[in-house]
Amino acid sequence: MSNLKAISGYDRYLFHEGRHFRSYRMLGAQQGERAGVKGVRFAVWAPNAREVMVVGDFNGWSGEDKMRRLKSSGIWELFVPGLEPGALYKYQIVSAAGDVREKADPYAFWAEVRPLSASRVFGLDGYRWGDSQWQGGERLTGGVNKPMAIYEVHLGSWRRKTDGSFYSYRELADELSDYAADMGFTHLELLPVAEHPFDASWGYQATGYYAPTSRYGSPDDFKYFVDRCHQKGLGVILDWVPGHFCKDDHGLRMFDGSPLFESGWPARAENQGWGTLNFDFGKPEVWSFLISNAMYWFDIFHIDGLRVDAVANMIYLDYGRQEGGEWLPNEHGGRENLDAIAFLKKLNEAVHYYYPRALVIAEESTAWPLVSRPVYLGGLGFDYKWNMGWMNDTLRYVSLDPIHRQWEHRLLTFSLLYAFSENFLLPLSHDEVVHGKKSLLDKMPGDYWQKFANLRAFFGYFMAHPGKKLLFMGGEFGQFSEWYEGRGLDWLLLEYELHSKLHGFTRELVRFYRDDSCLWENDDNWRGFEWIDCHDSRQSVISFLRRADNDEHTVVVTNFTPVVRHGYRIGVPEAGSYREVLNSDRAEFGGSGVTNDELRAEPQAWHSQPFSVVLTVPPLATVYIKREAMREE
Repeated sequence: MSNLKAISGYDRYLFHEGRHFRSYRMLGAQQGERAGVKGVRFAVWAPNAREVMVVGDFNGWSGEDKMRRLKSSGIWELFVPGLEPGALYKYQIVSAAGDVREKADPYAFWAEVRPLSASRVFGLDGYRWGDSQWQGGERLTGGVNKPMAIYEVHLGSWRRKTDGSFYSYRELADELSDYAADMGFTHLELLPVAEHPFDASWGYQATGYYAPTSRYGSPDDFKYFVDRCHQKGLGVILDWVPGHFCKDDHGLRMFDGSPLFESGWPARAENQGWGTLNFDFGKPEVWSFLISNAMYWFDIFHIDGLRVDAVANMIYLDYGRQEGGEWLPNEHGGRENLDAIAFLKKLNEAVHYYYPRALVIAEESTAWPLVSRPVYLGGLGFDYKWNMGWMNDTLRYVSLDPIHRQWEHRLLTFSLLYAFSENFLLPLSHDEVVHGKKSLLDKMPGDYWQKFANLRAFFGYFMAHPGKKLLFMGGEFGQFSEWYEGRGLDWLLLEYELHSKLHGFTRELVRFYRDDSCLWENDDNWRGFEWIDCHDSRQSVISFLRRADNDEHTVVVTNFTPVVRHGYRIGVPEAGSYREVLNSDRAEFGGSGVTNDELRAEPQAWHSQPFSVVLTVPPLATVYIKREAMREE
């Protein structure tokens, strides 16, 4: 057990400067020994408090254990001997005005199961990891020249037990990791696991930033989950919410009787659209709290990446706000949140300094430039940016009746005007299958068969378009109802033929994507993409090439109408025999079975290519074609 030294002046200095990136080792409930006595050192930042006490089940929740304020600091400290892991505690804080409130520890590593809200003492370093191979370099890094197919999951509703209760982290560790690995996904992305009081917030309104939610088990159970994923070859990305927090009384709001983590200006603090409070990025201690939290998930839980939620809300002071008093401009009169921008840059610099292979992904929905470019080049420093424009355009397009798609062809082609301005990730996320938006399958027009055909065609196009991939759970087998966090997915649908065949198609598609370097090796530049024909709006057919570094190419053709296109000629770059390598209309996938045998390239120039092939394009389908010699090589 470690020796609990006094909190040093240098630690306090770094914390108050916003540069203590391991402040979770200083604050919170730290187990160890002091003068040979085992116990717990409690430490909390509460600069405007008149008095702070530790209350818990070990002292009858009385205020007898008073903390002392460290010199020239807003940090309070107390060593309590004899405490064991699992002990419950809170901080009882007397404000400058004399008000008394009980608060959960902002740095608590574990919490009670909601609706209870006390913090729990927990030791961080007792788990024995088994992912040395993964950490040693065998993992998929998710770099721009690597495949990345992410399966987005809400742990509480991927599956539920027959009595409606949750699967635990350890149960999910086996079932979910086996399933995702079998499907061919490279990463799991988890909706936020930080402790949160309200199930329907999905974790996006947190109270315990350092506590994996106790709904599914202990912090060590969550470590086991990540460990098991790594052993199955899956990276783990966490959704992370550094922009705002919920207002529950036991959380961060008015923590020491004053607006501490939030701004003192209501126009800056209040997030009326979400009913939350924005972090005040003008306070260096908030930087230490949040950047340390990012490091904590990498250090302690071996995660592989963070998806940063609602970046637009952070970088724009007027995001979701009306003119006339709802927001305050910056010191230059602009709407940019200069403090938040500086914070994001420092966050990404720090994470990538300590974890060069880490992924930090921005959910950013505006035209802010250079989101995924390094800080030293003037960017925000993220590795990837969600391509919300592509998502909105294509989902709008595929929701149209095919007879109307010819008039909206630009929705398919516009994304290539900016496809390489950022390192993009294409998201088909949870946000697109809730609140009346319908499930992916139910968005598709037409009769029962056409809905499935549309979705398979769309998935084929999605996997071939430049950018990394993300698919929310349930989409892979055609969940018909919208996602609802209060129940598990409708796995019984796999007993029905078209759902089962769609599931098989998704598995083969994801695996093909991983195996075909043409689809990901040049995701960030024009070398990897070339239009064959982007102009056939009348027939709603698009065709393009994806290229690997060695000039191997994959031809992609998608027909977004239910009409078979016979004798359809497309240009190809080389002579030789071409063959279908994937066709979403194959009968085994639930299609009509319109396929092509060997295709011989003719020396007839077409579509600005020196050769061409003539094929039959199946209805509502995507076809991948490769030159036979390439396949043999």
